[in-house]
Amino acid sequence: MTSTLPTLLVLDAEPPPRLGRLTGRARIEHTDAAGLAGRLPGADVLLVWDFTSHAVREAWPGEGPRPAWVHTASAGVDHLMCPELAASGTVVTNARGIFDQPIAEYVAALVLAVAKDLPRTLELQRERTWRHRETRRVAGTRACVVGSGPIGRAIARTLKALDVTTALVGRVPRTGVHGPGDLDRLIARADWVIAAAPLTEQTYGMFDARRFGVMQPSAVFVNVGRGQLVDEDALAEALRRRWIAGAALDVFTAEPLPGDSPLWGLPGLVVSPHMSGDTVGWRDELGSQFVELYERWAAGRSLPNVVDKKRGYVPGH
Repeated sequence: MTSTLPTLLVLDAEPPPRLGRLTGRARIEHTDAAGLAGRLPGADVLLVWDFTSHAVREAWPGEGPRPAWVHTASAGVDHLMCPELAASGTVVTNARGIFDQPIAEYVAALVLAVAKDLPRTLELQRERTWRHRETRRVAGTRACVVGSGPIGRAIARTLKALDVTTALVGRVPRTGVHGPGDLDRLIARADWVIAAAPLTEQTYGMFDARRFGVMQPSAVFVNVGRGQLVDEDALAEALRRRWIAGAALDVFTAEPLPGDSPLWGLPGLVVSPHMSGDTVGWRDELGSQFVELYERWAAGRSLPNVVDKKRGYVPGH
């Protein structure tokens, strides 16, 4: 007898999601990137658990029906979006809300670590060297947070708790949010420039040689958005020439960052492996969020976190 349950296809990654609550409520199938194209026509729902994969973008333009709903276990959707998906009637949702505060805490930690010269302190400890230094005061400094979505707003709130004067820049100016036209003026005055924007046609490569040239020599640049927001060669040049004081990157154009990348050895650069939003239990939170969304979808209720496929993010912020 043919099952009438909806078919949920999971693009897998290790460890797999915990979907036990959906037993008897969905026909759950699993695939890797190589098998995705052949399995898409039979799926009602696609869960992109492997949110680092570009397999959806590559497989979607093929023949046959496509899932009515795609959910990605990530905040960004650039890894899966293609013209055919954007033009389709498929609903796309993301993991908005899971990573906001963890990323904000990570940014605050980076700001404090750089201001208090903690990387150098750890190096000197390993060398058994006692070297007194003076460090920067964080309170009273200025930050410009680029990206006014939930993550950017959480970063702004957390930095304000440290008494950092914070300006938020978004796609459209509104109360409490500056527009793109104010960006150069704001980063020229900022001690901390934090990139937390989604990757779109408008934001690709927005931090280039000109923008790093606008920043003051004491500024520190932090990227927790997408690697492609930054011209990495221009950033490397800015650090070598001391146009800016330092930088911290959690995301990169190529991930994992190759071992021979010159970024590893740049002066004043802190490298972390795309971990700013990943706190203990984060995968369980992602799985629980999807199950709750699936229950809404199966009941015919409207879904939250619906991505505007043309813009590349959830609108309304």
